Formats: sequence, structure tokens, C-alpha cells
Amino acid sequence: MSVIEGSVDVGVPVGTAYNQWTQFETFPRFMDGVQRVDKPQVTLSHWVARIAGVTREFDAKVEEQRPDELISWRSLDEPEHAGTVSFEPLDDHRCRVTYRLEFSPQGALERAGDLLGLVRRQVHGSLRGFKEYIEGQGKETGAWRGTVSGGHVIPHAEHRPRPVPHWPTG
Repeated sequence: MSVIEGSVDVGVPVGTAYNQWTQFETFPRFMDGVQRVDKPQVTLSHWVARIAGVTREFDAKVEEQRPDELISWRSLDEPEHAGTVSFEPLDDHRCRVTYRLEFSPQGALERAGDLLGLVRRQVHGSLRGFKEYIEGQGKETGAWRGTVSGGHVIPHAEHRPRPVPHWPTG
């Protein structure tokens, strides 16, 4: 298993960066190698990517998601990978986006690309692309502010009916 880690400081508020990252369908605009992302369900996405000269299609599931904090996912099939992107406010107008990607290169070509650092450079380039994209936009193109734990969407307390207290009279 290979691991790639890194971070980039972005000139937008943490909420703006986080909100944009929830818009997986926009990833081909800034993420090297990603050709298409479909999101058939809140926690499920289908990816078509070309990395190190190899085109792959795979499904990924969001395992953990906390607004303005982090998004963690894992692939459901080959190529096997998992990752976390976290968001940290630096001040009211800047934040740090940090990622950790774990993956298993498949076949000789992908292993060679990993050993030569091609995958690492592509991932780092994608994060720089995100920075340029969101700073250029200045605002997010959409947002999903839900919470996911253990791969399941957690209903927010404010959406649940609250019990009405019954006070004794007299």
C-alpha cells in the first residue's frame, strides 16, 4: 500500500473550500486525471479516472463526513484506495486543506508510475488545481452539509421532532 500526504493553504474561508469539495461532479475541472464523477447517492460516487496512463472506473463510498472538518472515503472495488481530506481554518478568509491517500497500485505499469513518483505528482497537482479553482471562483458552486458516520447519513437533531414537555398543573 502506498501513501500520499500533503496540504495546501487556500485563500477562501473554510466553509467555502469544504462546500466546494462536496461537489464531486466538479472534480474533472481541477483534478488531474479525473475524467468524470457521477454521484448516484449521497454517500456513493462513480469515478472514471486516467492515472499514470491507465484508465480506471470505480465506485467510492464516503465513510465519514463532518461539515467544515473532513471527508473520508474508500473504494468499493479495484483499484483499492482510501483517503481523507481535512479542512482547517487559518483565519476568517483562509484555510488549510490536507489530504492523505492510501492506494494499492495494480499491475506493473501502475507500480512503476508509483515508484517514479508520477501518482504523487498527479495528486499534488490536483490539490493545487483545487486551490486555483476555488480561489478563481471565489465562492462554491454548491454544497452538501450533511454528516456521515460509518458510511451512513446521520439525521441532524434540528430535523427531528422535539418532544413537548408536559408540566404538571395545579
